[in-house]
Amino acid sequence: MENVNAIEIRDLTKSFKGMYALNGLNMTVPVGSIYGFIGENGSGKSTTEKLICGLLVKDKGSIKLFGKDYTDAGVRVIENIEEEIDRVLKIVRMEDSKFLKFKSCSLGMKQRIGIALALLGDPKLLILDEPINGLDTDGMRIMREILVDITKTYGCTVLISSHILGELEKIATHYGIIKQGKMILEMSAKDMDNRSRVFTTIKTKDLNKAYEVLKEKFESVKLKENYIKVYDVEEVEVIVEHLFKNNIVVSEVKKNKIGLEEYYIEVMSNKEGK
Repeated sequence: MENVNAIEIRDLTKSFKGMYALNGLNMTVPVGSIYGFIGENGSGKSTTEKLICGLLVKDKGSIKLFGKDYTDAGVRVIENIEEEIDRVLKIVRMEDSKFLKFKSCSLGMKQRIGIALALLGDPKLLILDEPINGLDTDGMRIMREILVDITKTYGCTVLISSHILGELEKIATHYGIIKQGKMILEMSAKDMDNRSRVFTTIKTKDLNKAYEVLKEKFESVKLKENYIKVYDVEEVEVIVEHLFKNNIVVSEVKKNKIGLEEYYIEVMSNKEGK
């Protein structure tokens, strides 16, 4: 059997009063993935999600869900069976709150109830718009664990849009970055890790002097409030040695790779030609 994607969108266009919300969007969401859908406000994320869900009518282009046209009746069968309630409450860790009134629930619980409702009928695809927005640290942790469990244990594919990129980075297996109605980049989390720039964080008593010294030798150096970042230098020893030669003592040094938020900013800046 030919491999199919959970979502496959080609040349999708949607306009409102002559203004394009989507302008030739292409998108591929693999089966079983947690796909982080990223973009600025007004970039077309919500329009894309509504079109996939059948809540809007496209101007042109194609949307396929698991190899079938998104309007296919077989794609959208949802069985809201009462006996399913206990099953979905267990998935979202709310089996002990079955008889709790909705108005008495916290924001995190209400978010989980929404996911439980979406899971009725054992769907193979969930589309979630900002499910971790407004949650406290513990609420975000629980939500992350639930979403990972949904994909690994129950084989569900999750498309999730979020502005909290640090949290999204902890669970997403794939990313799509949208700008002005067009997909400008799709990649797996592994691809992002391979492409991400390395940087070294330096702490010293005289940051300003260290910054001037480092700028003389290395191309990409940024001065922050309490530390300096030196990019694209594989050998940390080269940086430390250069500072030592200039009588600067390093109190702390750490090598890392840029995270999703910084990677996203770099991609958006490059696409704008900066």
